Amino acid sequence: IYADDANSSNPIKVERNLHFKSDIFELSGQVEFNFLPYETGNSLYNWSPFVFLGIATYSHNPKAEALSDGQWYDLQNLGTEGQGTTRFPEREKYALTQLSMPFGGGVKIGVSPDFNIIFEYGLRKTTTDYLDDVSTTYVFDSFTPNGWPTEMSLLAQELSDRSLSAGNMPTGMARGDNTNNDWYSVSAITLSFKIKGDKKGCDY
Repeated sequence: IYADDANSSNPIKVERNLHFKSDIFELSGQVEFNFLPYETGNSLYNWSPFVFLGIATYSHNPKAEALSDGQWYDLQNLGTEGQGTTRFPEREKYALTQLSMPFGGGVKIGVSPDFNIIFEYGLRKTTTDYLDDVSTTYVFDSFTPNGWPTEMSLLAQELSDRSLSAGNMPTGMARGDNTNNDWYSVSAITLSFKIKGDKKGCDY
């Protein structure tokens, strides 16, 4: 997943100038409900729409590019919103492995007695607002010496505020929106094959 404020049509986001990319690795278990009595090789019901619901664990690791050297850095350990600093003791570093709730639907099509194609779209409801490392407010405080929490490195400061007017964002200004957790979605085309064994079934 990725996003870049520079590509936005919203001038406020363009000024914010944040961006990120992250790989998501997911392991999930899901329960499916077919609306028709679909079965591989069933000539009467060779297709069916379906819905699914489940639970998943996933890992993510948002990164951003530093303007100073052009390198991409992991953001979670930097604490770009003051996580782990004495100025913001209530802001804890978010976990990189968490739970989500997958749900969605699709359609199954039996192309032949041994071959299926499945088209699927699903949403994942997460319990974090930090898939993109953006949630609360800027941490720079123009009313305190140095402005930055003493525990923040220069790299953390740079990636905390990449705005076009970096260092001039008003104290406490929103960097993100922490009233809603993040979601991600998955689109899939699955090719399913039925493996034939040596045993013969009963004809009926």
